[in-house]
Amino acid sequence: CKPTTIALVSPSDMQGSARRVGTMTDVHRRFLQLLMTHGVLEEWEVKRLQKHCYKVHDRNATVDKLEDFINNINSVLESLYIEIKKGVTEDDGRPIYALVNLATTSVSKMATDFAENELDLFRKALELIVDSETGFASSTNILNLVDQLKGKKMRKKEAEQVLQKFVQSKWLIEKEGEFTLHGRAILEMEQFIRETYPDAVKMCNICHSLLIQGQSCETCGIRMHLPCVAKYFQSTSEPRCPHCNDYWPHDIPEVFDPEKEREAGVSKSSRKSLRTRQH
Repeated sequence: CKPTTIALVSPSDMQGSARRVGTMTDVHRRFLQLLMTHGVLEEWEVKRLQKHCYKVHDRNATVDKLEDFINNINSVLESLYIEIKKGVTEDDGRPIYALVNLATTSVSKMATDFAENELDLFRKALELIVDSETGFASSTNILNLVDQLKGKKMRKKEAEQVLQKFVQSKWLIEKEGEFTLHGRAILEMEQFIRETYPDAVKMCNICHSLLIQGQSCETCGIRMHLPCVAKYFQSTSEPRCPHCNDYWPHDIPEVFDPEKEREAGVSKSSRKSLRTRQH
């Protein structure tokens, strides 16, 4: 397959050679197209996708290390203000990847998929989520704002369906009638949220990135993501706040282990297969 080469040149390099060169083959292009289609994928899905793209376009080639493969694509996307970004889910620390538009806010990016009043419903939900202590907004509180939406009027029943569209598109997560941001939304909207809600925004004391849901110290009030809590306290029998050294009063979650997850998945698959044969 014929490679595409794009040279990215900074002003200081104009008289010399290109600062960095990215090379895109059909393997990279297919990978990028499929990632765009999915919006966000877990790391194991990304690795599987990468292998699939090699199998389709360059069966005999050595599969690049995932980090190098993505860095290569990002070196080409850089001039377009787009990046494949890695993050982790806030609840259990699963690694995820999303294609992030660095030039515009995600609410703008969503405009191609949602109507004006639907986007405004998302903004209202986002504001409630960011303002809340828990990182969740109840469906009742969101639906009570329907009368304030811009654009075409929306009934509460319609708004419920739109919220489910946000869940299916991986912008929101629903848990027992409450909504929070999906990892995709956090990856894509962190800068926008920081700039739009500077007084309400919460940051993790460990990784210093945006925090929507997590744990907080009852003494000094610092906050930590659940995956950061898990890693920080994993070898400590008496967890203490990293800021004030007071006792950390919350349950310590387990560190995400992809091997355990894979084994559990295989075991679950085997049980399902056995049940199918029994029936």
